[in-house]
Amino acid sequence: MSWIQRLQDGLAKTRQTVQSSMRRMVGRELDPAVIEDVEASLLQADVGVRTVQRFLEAVNSKTGPFQSANPLEVLHALLLDILQKGETEPLEKIIRRGPKPFVCLTIGINGVGKTTTIAKLGHRFTQNGLNTLFVAGDTFRAAAIEQLDIWGTRTGVDVIKHKHGSDPAAVVFDGIVAAKSRNVDVALIDTAGRLHTKTNLMDELKKIKRIIEREMPGAPHETLLVLDGTLGQNTIAQARQFHESIGVTGLALTKLDGTARGGVVVAIVEELNLPIRLIGVGEKEEDLQDFNARAFVDALLPQEPTLT
Repeated sequence: MSWIQRLQDGLAKTRQTVQSSMRRMVGRELDPAVIEDVEASLLQADVGVRTVQRFLEAVNSKTGPFQSANPLEVLHALLLDILQKGETEPLEKIIRRGPKPFVCLTIGINGVGKTTTIAKLGHRFTQNGLNTLFVAGDTFRAAAIEQLDIWGTRTGVDVIKHKHGSDPAAVVFDGIVAAKSRNVDVALIDTAGRLHTKTNLMDELKKIKRIIEREMPGAPHETLLVLDGTLGQNTIAQARQFHESIGVTGLALTKLDGTARGGVVVAIVEELNLPIRLIGVGEKEEDLQDFNARAFVDALLPQEPTLT
């Protein structure tokens, strides 16, 4: 199955939410009841209030960049315009252009899929000829260390680890030292899940970042925030808090296949202006891919005479 097909399948729930009321707008007068129904469905898909307002203004406008007789075409053009601002080049290109070792710090709350994302990235990087190192900084969850160990064995990636319950900052220190001495291309650092509202946990993450910066000035070169797409608008609050506290350079959205709220990708780009590096629509390695705005919008709103 191609990535486009997997993306279409993954966004099926969100697509149904968006299109269920959009069909009512085609070829009809935009009476208040129809507009209210459309507004509700778009908000239910979590595209965000700002985007909904822009869409309704564009539909009612006879001029402007999104003018069209077909509201679906208006929405398609608007979403593409927003999401293209969130596109970025592949991480491999950024890594090859950046310092060596390139240090990627991965952060996020519990259960968003940080360790799995790191594992998939490690596999992908090694397949692309990048010498990769895993750093098991999530010492709170024993399964996270074991998971990276399994992936390390499977992909031939070395893992820097300590025992369960060890000081995560000490593991990260050893990871940076090892990355420099072994001359690896990229070090992927895992961290324990933490609530963005818990000050002590965020302070621990800041400590990890200070150690990275001390041992390798300018690092981390990428601070990748992993977000769970099923959480909808809550991901925006998480991203805003992590960005203010740590400084996020890119986002990875996971689990978009399990939600009707995948429109949150639009809201994140519109409100936070942070690049989306990756999106995930499944558990397989190939289900984590670079974010492509046109592919995403085409999967959400297929440009066909009859929408299904």
